[in-house]
Amino acid sequence: QVQFVESGGGLVQPGGSLRLSCAASGITFRLYALAWYRQAPGKQRELVAAISSLSEIDYADYAKGRFTISRDNLRNTVYLQMNSLKPGDTAVYYCNSDQRREVILPWGQGTQVTVSS
Repeated sequence: QVQFVESGGGLVQPGGSLRLSCAASGITFRLYALAWYRQAPGKQRELVAAISSLSEIDYADYAKGRFTISRDNLRNTVYLQMNSLKPGDTAVYYCNSDQRREVILPWGQGTQVTVSS
């Protein structure tokens, strides 16, 4: 069965950094376009960054220059390096297939990112 397990979140001060990881199982990982999403309280889930099977990358405008998505096909893991974090980045972060290219798969539990002084 398909499973995504996100980790790496936490409490960080504004301007700090975090590296999120997402381990996937139950899919032929290297063939999938994948993405990170986030959902803040009271808001809809939104796409943060995406990486195709060929490592073509897209970012939401607010993520450009601050966040970096990458993938390791040997470890079936996708990463999100987040720098210069802002309070507005506070959300639960999830990974999944890229909804623009693939069918959405079952969601994992996500990892909480809180940016606060």
